[in-house]
Amino acid sequence: MSTIRIDGSQGEGGGQIVRSSLALSLATGTPIVIENIRAGRKRPGLMRQHRTALLAAAEIGHAEVEGAEVGSKSLSFAPQTIAGGDYTFSIGTAGSTTLVLQTIVLALLRADGPSRVQIEGGTHNPFAPPFDYLEKVYVPLLRRMGAEIEITLERPGFYPAGGGVIIVETQPIGRFEPIDLTERGELRKITGRVWLSALPRSIADREIAELCNRMTLDRGAIEVEDVADPVGPGNAVHLQVESDGITELFTTFGEHHVSAERVARNVAEEVRRYLKSGLPVGPYLADQIVLPLALAGGGAFATTAPTRHTKTHIDVIERFLPVRVTETRLDRHHHRFEVEKI
Repeated sequence: MSTIRIDGSQGEGGGQIVRSSLALSLATGTPIVIENIRAGRKRPGLMRQHRTALLAAAEIGHAEVEGAEVGSKSLSFAPQTIAGGDYTFSIGTAGSTTLVLQTIVLALLRADGPSRVQIEGGTHNPFAPPFDYLEKVYVPLLRRMGAEIEITLERPGFYPAGGGVIIVETQPIGRFEPIDLTERGELRKITGRVWLSALPRSIADREIAELCNRMTLDRGAIEVEDVADPVGPGNAVHLQVESDGITELFTTFGEHHVSAERVARNVAEEVRRYLKSGLPVGPYLADQIVLPLALAGGGAFATTAPTRHTKTHIDVIERFLPVRVTETRLDRHHHRFEVEKI
C-alpha cells in the first residue's frame, strides 16, 4: 500500500492533523509520513500528549514507528493488524486523555477482539473535549452508529495538575452505520454540572446562581461534583442541551482572575447562541463527527460556519478514504455537510 505524506503545517496546523492522520492510518492500514508537525505553534513538534497518542496507536496497530520523540517535527507510522486487548497509556502530564482516546477508539471498534483501555492524564482541559462531552455527546452518537462502547471516569484530573483516569471498553463491530444530524427537533431540557476540585463550595454556588438567572433554570437542574482526594485545583461548568434529535454539551473552565459569575455567563451565552441558531451540531461536534461518518461511508449534519479545524480534518479524511464531504451553505449561519462514497 502506498504511503501517504501529510504536511502537518497545513490548515490549522496543530495536533489534530497528527491525531486524525493516525486514526485514519489505523482504520485503513495505510502507512503515513507526517512532516512539519505543528510548525506554526510556539513550541513546534510533538508534545507529550501527541507522543502518547502516537505510541498508543502504534501498540494497538502493531505499527513500525520513527520519530516518536517529544519535539519531533516528523514521523513515520506503518500499522499492521488492529489488536484488541487490555491497554494502559499514561501521558505523564495534564495532557488530554480524551484526545488520545479519540485517536484510537474508532480503530478499536474494528479490532480483532474486545478491548479495555485505561488512559491517565488530564480529563478536564481547556481546548480539548472534557470527559463529560465524550460521555454525553460523542459516545452516544457512536452507539447510534452501531458501536458497543462504555466509558468511565475513574478519577477526574484538571489542568494543570492532571492525575485523572478514564477507562473505555469496546466490542468489535462489523461496520459503522450512517446517521443524519440535520434536524435538532424540539428542545427537551437543559441541565447543568459544576465540577469543583480543591476549591471552595461558594464558587459553585455563585456559578449556579448565575446559570439559573441567565438560563431560567431551576436550581435542582444543576448538580455539583466535588472531587474527592483532588490532585490539584480545578473548576468546570457544563450545560447539557437535550433535544429530540441530538444532545449537545457546552463547557467553560474557571480561571485565575475570572469571576465565577463570568465563567457561568460565558457558557450560558454559548448555549443561547446555539439555541438561537436552530441547528443541531455545534462547531466542536462538527469537527469530531465527520470522521465516524466518513468511516461509515455516509451521513449528514447541519452546523454553523465550520472552523479551520473542521476544514483541515475534512482535507485529511479525503486523502485516505473514498468519500467526498460536500458543504452546502444555505445561509450565513447554516451549513449542511454531506458525506458520500465515491
